[in-house]
Order: sequence, then structure tokens, then C-alpha cells
Amino acid sequence: MQFNELQKQTNTNIQEKANLIWESATHLVGLFKPHEYGKVILPMTVLKRFDDALAPTKQAVLEMKKKLDATGANEQLIEGALTRTSGYAFYNTSKFDFQKLLADPDNIADNFDDYLKGFSANVADIISRFEFANTVGTMVEGGVLFVMIQEFNSAKADMSPKKITSADMGYIFEELIRKFSESYDEQAGAHFTSRDVIYLMTDLLISPEKEEIKENGCTKTAYDMAMGTSQMLGCLTERLQALSEDAVLTCFGQEFNPETYAIAKSDMLIKGGNASGMMYGDTLSQDKFSGYEFDYIISNPPFGIDWKRERTEVEAEAKKGYDGRFGPGLPAISDGQMLFMLNGVKKLKEASGRMAIIQNGSSLFTGDAGSGASEIRRYVIGEDLVDAIIQLPTDLFYNTGIATYIWVLTKGKEMRRAGKVQLIDASKCFVKRRKNIGNKRVDLDDNCIRLILKSYESFEDGVFEDNGLYVESKVYDKDFFGYTKVTVETALCDEAGKPILKKGKLQPVKGASDNEIIPLQEDIDEYMEKNVLPYNSAAYLDRSKDKIGYEVPFTRLFYKFVAPVPSNEVFEEIKSLEAEETELMKELFGNA
Repeated sequence: MQFNELQKQTNTNIQEKANLIWESATHLVGLFKPHEYGKVILPMTVLKRFDDALAPTKQAVLEMKKKLDATGANEQLIEGALTRTSGYAFYNTSKFDFQKLLADPDNIADNFDDYLKGFSANVADIISRFEFANTVGTMVEGGVLFVMIQEFNSAKADMSPKKITSADMGYIFEELIRKFSESYDEQAGAHFTSRDVIYLMTDLLISPEKEEIKENGCTKTAYDMAMGTSQMLGCLTERLQALSEDAVLTCFGQEFNPETYAIAKSDMLIKGGNASGMMYGDTLSQDKFSGYEFDYIISNPPFGIDWKRERTEVEAEAKKGYDGRFGPGLPAISDGQMLFMLNGVKKLKEASGRMAIIQNGSSLFTGDAGSGASEIRRYVIGEDLVDAIIQLPTDLFYNTGIATYIWVLTKGKEMRRAGKVQLIDASKCFVKRRKNIGNKRVDLDDNCIRLILKSYESFEDGVFEDNGLYVESKVYDKDFFGYTKVTVETALCDEAGKPILKKGKLQPVKGASDNEIIPLQEDIDEYMEKNVLPYNSAAYLDRSKDKIGYEVPFTRLFYKFVAPVPSNEVFEEIKSLEAEETELMKELFGNA
């Protein structure tokens, strides 16, 4: 389904469903603060989704459990039999469901506890991440547990997989989390990325093998190191399966926010996906996928966030060198986004792995030659891992209006792209939203995505235009982004103007040191002859202090000179405005 159609669907059925579910929070007023409503609504939504999914096989599961108990079967056998009977990778052996809980309001607390304990271990893990036991206790004390179950058992909260697809359920969760974030005064974008951005990322990932997948299908693995509610993995799965019914994608992900982790895992359970591949923990300090390699990596890690909390583990990992994840270097402790990039590079499958990762502008240029950030760029560009960098429009994300970039990295470049880096300026390629959501004021519609993809696949310098949309592509040798920072000294000379030597070495004039930034593609001696010596004949280089640096001056490379407005035009405009102001003042105050 095209993004435009999905957007319409979101703005009607899905948003309406989420709004109806959120309205049940009216029963929580006074007992919970507004920013706490999500602690009830989100887990109740997950539980009802499970309940509706299991309803058709509920009785069969209870009968199977009774049989197995009678035979004294071991735990592993019981697990296998009950999941086969339920039709899912989870089950519930309590005699209660949402409908039966309503039949006994006097014992709602005990019966609901029995119901929760009846779930399989994988669901119990999800419930624990919501810290739902404390919430239930508060609901019981406030006398609202029964009415909340009643609300979630109404027609408006029917979440059977036959009526609501997994993709639609993802939209509902996104809308609920957005409402939760707003009431909590949090940034919703910290939990999920808008789908227009994700669809562009997925299309960039699969572009080189799109035709092959269409013809032959594929069996792939994918990983998101900051997965949120796992919608990036879900969208990638959608895109592959739209290309071929024979496309199989096994998903893995890690998330540090317990509530969004719980939603991601519950979604995978319902879909019959790889729920055991959904891991909880801090990716930087608790790598749950050490030794894994993936075909695709897709991620929007946090940027502008420090890594002080993970410092001990990160520095220990860095000491492993290239055997660990952070061998090239460590960025400034104030911003950990490049650590996520290195984590992804380490986990790309050799000779074929591809990654699309969101970064802000600081990853392009912060850090002097020899700094951790520069050394990371030196590694990923110098080792020919960077395929393309795409500048996105501002105001595209829910939680930030700043410039953002998709880095496409690969360990399996096409021959024509070897040794090259493609930069794409798509900052003017967008459509305005009718209604803003947080900082998100623009979208990438299908035409935008097609045009950006066309520029990427062209792999050539040029401007691409369509229906008023504009994208520009430039291709550079990878060494174009490297430079040598050299130290220029001025030789100390005697009265006759001859350099003073000490042990055969030139002696520098104290306080006269300077630096020159010389592109790797230029000869250093020729550069000195042309740019330094004509102005300082006593200059010489202290090559022991050379440092190699890398930066991507994206803005400068795409800069377009705009001539200033002529002064006479400015003067005429000022006179026109003054005349207009005079007329307005007369209308307001007459001749007074």
C-alpha cells in the first residue's frame, strides 16, 4: 500500500480507534495524574490484543492443559503443545478472559490476577516491563479495575487480528504513545519515527537487489539497535513482502525503554515473528547481539544524548580495539550517536550487509583531525563503507526541526560505487502537512520518495525535478573528504638570514606555529610551494605533528549563491511600507 493511502488510513480509522481507546482514561481522573494514564492504557491495550487473538482457541487450550496435567507432561512438552493449540507463540491457561472477568465484579481483583498469571512466560516478561502490578494495585484501591476491563471489552476496543492487521495495530500504538507523550510532556519522537522516513530508508536499503527479490524472493535478517515499538522492522518486512510473497525477513532488535520494548515484543508475538529476537537493554553498555551479523540494519538512534551512563562499559569495549565495536575511536561524550553507527557497522554481514541510520549534522563535521569523531569518519569513509548520505528536509521528525541525514553504509558496494561517496540534498523535497504533529510540519509522500530514490539509483551528478520537487546529487571520490592537518613552523635565522641549525635540525621561532589543512588529494610539497612559501620563505613543516582528518562539508558543497536584493529595490519597498502604514494610521485615528 502506498504511503499516501496509509496516511489517509491513519488519519481516519486508526486515529479514531486510538482516540476511543484513550477516552477510557476518563475513568482514571483523580486516581492517576494525566501523565500516568498511559501506564494503564498501553498495557491494557496489549492485553486486550492478546485476549482477542487467543479467543478462538481459548477453550481448546484449557482442554489441552487439563489433559497434559493429567499425564504429568514436562514443562517443555506443555509449552510446545499449548502454543500449537493456541496458534501463536504464546497462550493463556486461566479460565478467565476479558468477557468472563466481567461476570464476577465482586472478585475482580483476584480473578484478574489469576488471568495475568495464566499467560505464558514470554507474555509475563512483557507485563513485567510495564510494571503493571503496581498499576493494577492502584486501580483496585480506586475501584476502577472493573470499569476499565468493561471499557476494553466494548466494541470500540475490539482488537482481533482478523479485524485489525498488525500494521494497523502499529499505527494505533504510535497514536497512543503520542498521546501518552503529550500528557507526560515528553517528546513522542523519542519513541518512534514517522513512516514516511522509514519507507525511504527501507527503499534505500533494498534498492540494489530489488529486482532480484521480485523474481526470486529472499531470506534475510534485519536488526534495529534502538527499535522503539519496532515499526522500522515492521515497515521493512512490509516492503520486502510487497516485492515478493517469497520474501522472508527474521527481525532482531534492542530497546532500552521498557514500555516501548513491551509493545515491540507483543507485536512480534501477535505477528508470529521472531519475538525471542526482541531484547531489552541499553545497546551501548549491554550488547545483546554480540557476534551476530545481519543483512539489513535500520535505525534512528538518539542524537544529542550523552553517553556518561554507559562510559565505563563503552571505554572497556573500546580497549578491545577492532575486536570490539568501537575500535576506530570514541566521539565526544556529549553525543553518542556515532557509537550506534559503529555498533551497526560491526554487525553488518561481510560482503553484503547494508545499513540505513539517521544522524544529525554533527556526525558530518564535529571534531578536529585526530579526534574520536574524525577517526570514526576516517574509518567508515576510508574503508569504503559509506555508500551515500542524504540530507532530509527540516521539520520532518516529531521531536526535532533540525537538519537530519540518512547514512547508507554497506560492506558490499556495487562495483560502480566502489571508492565513491554519493551526497544527496533532498532538503527541498517535501510536501507540507495540513496539521502539524509536534515538530513535524512536512512529509515525504510517494513522489518525494520516488524522486530521492531515482537520484540515488542514478549515481551521478545532477538535479532531479518532478512536479515542483527538487533533489540534487553529487558523487565524490572517498579521499575527497580526507585532509592532512600539518604544522607550519617559521625557521629561526641569524642576522645574515641563514637558518639556525641545532643537531642538524631547523629551529622554530617560538609562538609562530601555524596549521594548514591540505586535502588528501593534493601533494603537500606542491601545496606549500603554491600557498605558503610565497608569503613566508622561512616556513617549513614539522611532519612529526601531521594528523589525518575527515569531514563532510555537506552545506558548503551544496551552497547556492543568492545575490542580495539591490539597494534601490529595498528603498522602494521601505517607501511602500511607510505609505501603507500612513494609510492604516489614518483609518485608525483619522487626522488626529
